[in-house]
Amino acid sequence: MRWKTGRRSSNINDRRGIRLSGKAKSGGIGILVVALIAIYFGIDPSFILQQQGALTNGSPQESSAYTPTKSENEQADFVSVVLANTEDTWGAIFKEYGETYQQPELVLFTGAVESACGYAQAATGPFYCPADQQVYIDLSFFQELQNTLDAPGDFAQAYVVAHEIGHHIQKLTGVSDQVHAKKQTMSKTAYNKLSVSLELQADCFAGVWAHHADKMQNILEPGDTKEALHAAAMIGDDRLQKQARGYVVPDSFTHGSSAQRVKWFQQGFNSGDLHTCDTFSRSKSL
Repeated sequence: MRWKTGRRSSNINDRRGIRLSGKAKSGGIGILVVALIAIYFGIDPSFILQQQGALTNGSPQESSAYTPTKSENEQADFVSVVLANTEDTWGAIFKEYGETYQQPELVLFTGAVESACGYAQAATGPFYCPADQQVYIDLSFFQELQNTLDAPGDFAQAYVVAHEIGHHIQKLTGVSDQVHAKKQTMSKTAYNKLSVSLELQADCFAGVWAHHADKMQNILEPGDTKEALHAAAMIGDDRLQKQARGYVVPDSFTHGSSAQRVKWFQQGFNSGDLHTCDTFSRSKSL
């Protein structure tokens, strides 16, 4: 990915080195399930973590001596460029529809963080909190992406950021609020299916971003889209469950299968059209 000459975002909130003295509740969750959650791309820890009893509120914060490595600082710089690119790209797309894009803030943290959605540890992976409209990332996740998930490459990392920004688009358009409002009126299995549609749409929006970002700023190098598609395949619910548990439970899917995630990123990338990202029609999400 061509990124080093790109604009840096002013919407980075660097909280690396700030420690929380509060502790997450264990909730009796097994270490195997923790490992599974750790490699999901979360959308809202307020309903992912609450189900696992992993939220606590009011955790005091304190600064600690922290010196990021040169490699970590380069990753932070990369994330800033990707975020700036999403700002430029989505700003142009929203302008085409006569709307103004509201830029989110991206929070970098180490270990644990307090958001408007609650307390979250690095193990939850990157997530978007709709309550404060911020994206949260512990940069150590990119090492997990490369080493544990076997999804290396800078554009695979850009896909992670773009997916979370996709959830911000859903917040701005009212989609996520409509989905979350149905949680109390649906069975867990039915809501999981709705969650899958939400996640797949965020993948599709990530593809839409990549389509327009390359047209606007020529960011893609040979192999970049392959990296993103490979990353999407590596974080499908079926693959993660098979890896963690040894078997697959489709009714418990919350993010979609590998095939679905690849399909919808590719759909957005090939079309560049938000209207092709209707993942909520049953016939289209399969």
